[in-house]
Amino acid sequence: MKAKITRIKNFKKNTRIQGFFLVREKHLRSTRTNHPYLQLHLQDNSGSIEAKVWEDVPAFEKSFDEGDAVVVKGRVSEYAQRLQLEIEDIGRAIPEKHADYGFDLAKLIPASKSNVNQMWRELGKIIRDMGDAHLKTLISMVYKNHADLIKQHPASMKLHHAWLGGYLEHVLSMAQIGVQLAPHYQVDQDLLLTGILLHDIGKILELNPARKPGYTDSGKLLGHIVLGRDLARDTMHQIEDFPEALQLKVEHMILSHQGQYEWQSPKQPKFKEALLLHYIDAMDARMNMMTEAMEQDHETGSWTNRFNYFRIPLLKGELEESGDD
Repeated sequence: MKAKITRIKNFKKNTRIQGFFLVREKHLRSTRTNHPYLQLHLQDNSGSIEAKVWEDVPAFEKSFDEGDAVVVKGRVSEYAQRLQLEIEDIGRAIPEKHADYGFDLAKLIPASKSNVNQMWRELGKIIRDMGDAHLKTLISMVYKNHADLIKQHPASMKLHHAWLGGYLEHVLSMAQIGVQLAPHYQVDQDLLLTGILLHDIGKILELNPARKPGYTDSGKLLGHIVLGRDLARDTMHQIEDFPEALQLKVEHMILSHQGQYEWQSPKQPKFKEALLLHYIDAMDARMNMMTEAMEQDHETGSWTNRFNYFRIPLLKGELEESGDD
């Protein structure tokens, strides 16, 4: 008889679980008394959770790597009002060995709830409707040359749209917002869309695919902003008579989209399209992060706990009636 597999979304405090998960992060740390432990971030396609290995650390540390699928036994506890997993046994999951016990790699990879092919078609229409020939050619070349990566990649490691197809979902949402806001603020819609579709293009080089989470060496050394600017610049150099002033604007939008120096932005936005790009990016990311915080919260009642990106309780349900006459 197969062992019962528990998905992360069904974890409950003070219960024992066993299951298959993907290791998003793995860190070997020490307590104040110099006792080694493993700090992990595990996921399946229902959610993610922090986990720790306290015993037999040297042996377990060698038994799997970051990005591996693992088979786990442990106990769900609570720390700082958040569930965490205290691992008792962990090792690399092997399809030939564990398939009969319910191991399926596809069930460990969160994916966009939207259809990737449909999103790709919707984005394609937005690109075809662009009027500026140089910008349209630039975007068409980049998205054609990197179609497979763009369709599959996450938008971030874990902050927002951190799943299969997340990059595409994020830029499509931003592009749809951009089409609505460009006329309102009287900005160049084609330039704004170019910034939207290229601002994070370096993520396809900075991050590994969603099936193997983690950063590439170039991602660790250079980061997505520089990688994206270089990719866009190289493509513009291939387009005949691409205007130099337009190239400078495109590069500036990529370099300034984070908006603030303390957010690793080399430049701050210095024209309207660049500023609007920054705010659309921030808005779409934060709305996604709030939605995820609400959906993954385990608290009863209408409010989440405060252990989320925003560090405050979030209203996830209806306010209760006071009952006063």
